[in-house]
This record gives sequence, structure tokens and C-alpha cells, in this order.
Amino acid sequence: MAFDNLSDKLQNIFKNLKSKGRLTEADVKAALKEVKMALLEADVNFKVVKQFVKSVQERAVGQDVMNSLTPGQMVIKIVNEEMISLMGSETTEIKLRPAGEITVIMMAGLQGAGKTTTTAKIAGKLKEKGKRPLLVAADVYRPAAIEQLKINGEKQGVPVFSIGAGHKPANIVKAALEHASKNDNNVVIIDTAGRLQIDESMMDELVEIKNVAAVDQTLLIVDAMTGQEAVNVASIFNEKIGIDGVILTKMDGDTRGGAALSIKAVTGCPILYVGMGEKLSDLEQFYPDRMASRILGMGDVLTLIEKAEAVVDEEKAKELEKKFRKADFGFDDYLEQMQQIKKIGSIEDIIGMMPGMGDQLKGAQMPDEKALGRVEAIIYSMTPEERANPSVINVSRKNRIAKGAGVNVSEVNRLMKQYEQSKKLMKQFSGMMGGKGAKKGRFRLPF
Repeated sequence: MAFDNLSDKLQNIFKNLKSKGRLTEADVKAALKEVKMALLEADVNFKVVKQFVKSVQERAVGQDVMNSLTPGQMVIKIVNEEMISLMGSETTEIKLRPAGEITVIMMAGLQGAGKTTTTAKIAGKLKEKGKRPLLVAADVYRPAAIEQLKINGEKQGVPVFSIGAGHKPANIVKAALEHASKNDNNVVIIDTAGRLQIDESMMDELVEIKNVAAVDQTLLIVDAMTGQEAVNVASIFNEKIGIDGVILTKMDGDTRGGAALSIKAVTGCPILYVGMGEKLSDLEQFYPDRMASRILGMGDVLTLIEKAEAVVDEEKAKELEKKFRKADFGFDDYLEQMQQIKKIGSIEDIIGMMPGMGDQLKGAQMPDEKALGRVEAIIYSMTPEERANPSVINVSRKNRIAKGAGVNVSEVNRLMKQYEQSKKLMKQFSGMMGGKGAKKGRFRLPF
């Protein structure tokens, strides 16, 4: 995840704070100096960092904190609250018109930020909420964008309006609105053209579309990998055309994450969603409190539960629950569970959402999702007895299994090790999550 380095550094700083029984003002200032450096290294805007540290320090050196029984934890609590405030405090939704009216959403952004794919992702989210979206192919400068939108629209089950590249974008949008009115579409989502850099013609085109379509929401897609440049791009777009919200893409990549912590403070525009992968389902609602919790190493149990409830088969979950609670399961069950987990997200992301699990499993060899095909081949090369009772697998059996799967024995050994580690993980996960799911009355995670 984007904040891995920042998260590790902050957790180390706070671990040192909590190890001190009492804190002096000098302790707090020294810790906040390290926090400041960690934020700057994460590419957070300098002015934002300066104000953030000042706000935390003013609160952290107060008598209530310094004289408390757990001053270190009080400082962490303040950092968490200030970080939530920095990112917007409240979750912001896309504003939609009342029933019977058409909401017009214009998607804008530079080329390469993932705008066209994100446009289709948003359409899918709105369709899940019972809306009837229409995608509009208004990027006339890149024919591949029109075809890409059509393919992704088909995957999402959302119609795409296109009349080709030989028309002005404003005219395409005007025709799309008429089409939407006739075909009972109540949300029109316009995929506009991107450029390699911001220019006047780009801005003029967007302004023309806004005037023609009476756009309700202008959403800017920015690449989180570009760090402070993403914040600069958002500032310019907001100044030139006015934006209502930001969607950060590539948050699953090797990025320092500074854009997420800076955009709201610099532009005043909220982050609505974050892109966490290339799949059309990899778009998450942005919750400032949950993101702050993940950055500070406190996990994000609510998001994990929501993702699990959306993709995991409840009946299969019930069948496997008792086995996983006792960590008493075989390789058939293991394979089934790996496939269930893969639907939720990457192993690293899941662990990142589990409070305290990152430290416990740091350095552990986790299942490689790209190698799932080889894992399946290994398991299917086992006898029913071996799959049901892995403890019977000795050296000679491993050699036979490896030969049958067409892999080295080392891969069989690796799978056996992963299996044992997963038994431990699933048992701990089960104990932590079961009550929460039960409380919601809908689904108890099957680990």
C-alpha cells in the first residue's frame, strides 16, 4: 500500500513514545520532529506538514496529556485525530439529483492517470446503488480511449454513448444527454480527453462541456504515484474549471502517499474514492478516519468486513467456519479459502487492515497470488488422503507430488510452510473478526 514506509516510521516513533512512562515537553517535541521528517519524506506538502505538527504539538503538551497515566497513547490519539481532520474528517459522497432528474458527472484528468478506467469503475459503483448510468465517450483525440470505455462499459453492464472521434466533445455530450433522456438513464458520466500536460485548449474544452451539459459534479482523477505533482494538478484544475472532488488512482502502488494527506488541505476539495488496483472492482470509498487508522498501524477492520461481505459466499463460509476456528483443515479447504481471500484483495492489503497483524507476520512467507495456478497443481497432485490430512505427507510423498505437478520439491515445501502459517493466521483472524460480523447480523468472516 501507498503508506507502508510512512506507516513503519510512525509506528516506530510511537513505540518509543509509549515505552516512556512519563513524557516531558522535550520528549514530545523530539518525537514530533521525527514525525515531521517522516511526513516530508512521504511527499506531504511542506506547509501542510508545518501546520499539522504545530496543531499536534499545541494539543500534546497540554496538562491533560502530560499528566495522564498513558501520555504516549494520548499523543498518538491526537495525531490520529489531526490526521483525520487533515484528510477531511467526513466521508464525501458524489452528489446526485433527486429521482426523475439526470445527474451529469464530468471526469477530468491528465493522460495516464487512469481516467477512462476510473470512469467505468464509478459507473459500476453507481449501478450497484440502483442508478442507471450512461457512459459518454468524449475523448476524441485518443481512439483507443473510446474502445477502452466500450469494453469496460460492457464488463460493468453499463451502456456507452459514442458517435466517433470526428465530432466536437461538446456536441457529443449534447447528443448523449438527449439519448439519456429518451432511454431512462438518470446518471450521465462524461469521459473527457486527457493531455500529457495542462494547457489552455484542454481547459477551454472542459469549460465548454460544463456550459453545454450543466455539469453537476466535476471529478478530477489524479495519479497518487506523482506525489506533490498530483496536488499541483488538482490546484490548477480547481482554479481553472472548479472541481467537486478528487479520485486518487494507483494507491496500491509504490507511492509515498503524500497526495492523500495534502490534497484536501491545499485545494479544499475532498477525496471521494481511491483506486486500489486495475480490476474494475478495485475502487474504494475514501474514509478519512479509516485511512488515518491504516497509516498509524491500527488496521481498518470495517473496510475489511465490507469487502468480505461483498464477495465471499456465505454458505461456504458457514461450512468452513468451524474448521478454521479450530485451525483444523486440509488442503482442499485451504485452496477454497485462498480463492475466497483472493476475491477480497491481496494478502498484504488484508494484513494491513488487521490491527497488530502486520508486526506479528512481518517477514513471514505469505502465499504468492500470482503462483496460485502452481499451488492448485500441487494440491491436485495429492491423494484425497493427503489433502484431507497433510500431516501424512513425508519426503517420498513430496517427491511424487512435485513430479505430478511439474514443480520442484522446494515449491511443495514452500506450500507446506505457507499452509502452517495460514493455519495460525486464520485462527487469529477468526477470533478477532467473528464477533464483529455476527454483531452486524449478516456475515461472519470464514477464517
